[in-house]
Amino acid sequence: MVRHKYVFVYSCLLIPLLFFLCIRIAPILYSFNISLREWDMLSEEKPFIGLQNFVQLFHDEIFLIALRNTVKYVVIGVPVQLLAGLAIALLLQRVNRFKGLFRTLYFIPYVTSVVAVSWVFRWTLLKNGIVNAWLIKLGLEPQLFLGSPSQGIYVVIAVMIWQSVGFQMLIFLTGLETIPKSYEEAAAIDGANSWQRLWHITLPLLNPVIVFSVVIASISFLQSFTQILNMTGGGPLNSTISMVLYIYNLAFKHFKMGEAAAATIILFVIILSLSLIQMKVLNRRVDYE
Repeated sequence: MVRHKYVFVYSCLLIPLLFFLCIRIAPILYSFNISLREWDMLSEEKPFIGLQNFVQLFHDEIFLIALRNTVKYVVIGVPVQLLAGLAIALLLQRVNRFKGLFRTLYFIPYVTSVVAVSWVFRWTLLKNGIVNAWLIKLGLEPQLFLGSPSQGIYVVIAVMIWQSVGFQMLIFLTGLETIPKSYEEAAAIDGANSWQRLWHITLPLLNPVIVFSVVIASISFLQSFTQILNMTGGGPLNSTISMVLYIYNLAFKHFKMGEAAAATIILFVIILSLSLIQMKVLNRRVDYE
């Protein structure tokens, strides 16, 4: 009877494992194979060329721009999104009335269609859009926003932060509600002010939540695609193009499958390395007895 029990358990574990291997691992290995070949979709011959596709990428100016922009998305977007989510969660924790309403209002953008949100912002930020109409009424100069090589990427980052901050808020709020209030009450009795309680009690106990949020947010910004495609298409002058959009253009517009696969491998290595470093560096063990 016990043996049948273990057979059932391992069978249940094996099915999702096989699904993961087929859906995730197999495509990664296949992409690595493509990246090492001259992959012509119309030809049966796909000769092995080694690392030539990777070398070609680093001689492509657009790839370097996309890489630099992706770093900018992560470096700016992740800290701002996490700080905003944590601040909103801390404020909501102190709200006694309409807490559910505020949670819903902040979370609605996250569950709203990314394409719809992107196009709404694109229309409102046009040269003759609503935002510029308000600026003109205030006596200010109209701005190009998404049409500006210097402003476009920051506008896209702002939209991405706005749409996902509700998710971070909910994660942090869940973490805050698991912290026993007795810790803060004891610290308050000992004379600790609000800042000291936040820095020495709340944040250390939120460490697992912070690590999770940092990793998830970093992966999300590294994989930025939908907002960029719908708001700017990577322009103007490739000033907002990301790695994923660059890979999409290579594969489905220029049909350079070998280089696209090589760029995919590079992005995969970046995501994996950054996630492992973040979990190693940020993870802290805190014991309060």
